[in-house]
Amino acid sequence: MEKIKSRNVKESLDSRDYGTKVNVKGWVRTKRGSKNVVFISLNDGSTIHNLQIVVDLEKINEQTLNNVTTGAAISVDGELVKSLGSGQAVEVNAITVDVLGTADPEEYPLQPKKHSLEFLREIAHLRFRTSTFGAIARVRHTMIFAIHKFFNDRGFYNIHTPIITAADAEGAGEMFRVSVLNPENPLRDESGSIDFKQDFFGRETNLTVSGQLEAELAALALSKVYTFGPTFRAENSNTSRHLSEFWMIEPEVAFSDINDNMDLAEDMLKYLVQYALDHCQDDLLFLNKRQQDEEKNKKMDQRSPMTLLEKLQFVLDNDFLRITYSEAIDILKNSKPNKKKKFSYLVEKWGVDLQSEHERYLVEKHFKKPVIISDYPKNIKAFYMKLNDDGKTVRAMDVLFPQIGEIIGGSQREESYEKLMQRIKECNISEKDIWWYIETRKFGTVPHSGYGFGFERFIQFLTGMGNIRDVIPFPRTPKNAEF
Repeated sequence: MEKIKSRNVKESLDSRDYGTKVNVKGWVRTKRGSKNVVFISLNDGSTIHNLQIVVDLEKINEQTLNNVTTGAAISVDGELVKSLGSGQAVEVNAITVDVLGTADPEEYPLQPKKHSLEFLREIAHLRFRTSTFGAIARVRHTMIFAIHKFFNDRGFYNIHTPIITAADAEGAGEMFRVSVLNPENPLRDESGSIDFKQDFFGRETNLTVSGQLEAELAALALSKVYTFGPTFRAENSNTSRHLSEFWMIEPEVAFSDINDNMDLAEDMLKYLVQYALDHCQDDLLFLNKRQQDEEKNKKMDQRSPMTLLEKLQFVLDNDFLRITYSEAIDILKNSKPNKKKKFSYLVEKWGVDLQSEHERYLVEKHFKKPVIISDYPKNIKAFYMKLNDDGKTVRAMDVLFPQIGEIIGGSQREESYEKLMQRIKECNISEKDIWWYIETRKFGTVPHSGYGFGFERFIQFLTGMGNIRDVIPFPRTPKNAEF
């Protein structure tokens, strides 16, 4: 008796071993038929493409297919044959079809029709089964692997930094508290304040906003390190570019200045885009067509100037242009959108924080290439960034991409103990909370640099999705923690 080979859908579609007996399992996308034959479209998540199962009703009783409905899980034994139809090279002639799990058509919400992204967010436990979210999940996985490969191949060490911390790396104070104290009646000290000494860690703690400070400690011994972990911001923002929980990649490099930092960021981004084009072709082609279909419903002036694939190639084909913040401000002040008051946030003076609309103008309209802006005013940047000789600016850098704005933010870190202490005092940061960070500037300090790379924002760029909530499996946003 010929042995039946177990194969997933992708392996089956890639095979040309016609006549081979195979077993494939998956979920039914569609079922259609005629008097003598039934066609089942099967997908198991291994590829964007579906495998066609052909059921000859003279060999298999039609009643056994009653529970083979959209969403049902089935196991099929059959023969891999050359497809007679268009759109696929192979199909499976079924010998047996077993239903592993039914899906009542009256209740199953993912019927074969177009569903809105808003609706799919409400059923996030099932949206992986759609072509769009299957593609995003596969692209996301591939990029996770590619990021680790990029840094590993360049001699970096991956560091796990704490999720629970007493330090606020950004100094913004928008953090989620972690406590086991009774929220209705917490223990209080003699002054009436909450007595965090009685809490689990003996002090006030929060979910981390960044692993940077701890990564710096490791870099000042291992030279090249990176983190890849979850971060949390308690910012009440409901934009299409913000999440309350998201993943960050944060390299830190000793003996590195801001120019080295910009080089690393550009090299990494180009490597990842090329890796995606090389390894996610089918999914990106699908997402490219999806975006083009979405664009047709927009007004002409709201349509993207580039398709998804053109946008990715745009990153590869262009050296990232490097300008200072002061140069960027001059360009924006004199731009048509600013003079005609088309910007929502007008650029009137040096020192303002750049908004997404300003960043996109520089990339998409003025320079028409990715841009890296450096040397920002110290007053709008974090305390740990190295002060320039002018005393007004710091060696910060932001990488700006088309349609997304800032995708990376980083800096050369302040290695001078005296200057770091001065900035800590200016920013009213508690020295006792980060004494360990300060001490690294006393014992063998060196120039060093690093950046933060928001993973979801990059996946949003890579997949062309309009809302960041659709590129993370279970988004955490204000008033939303359902799944």
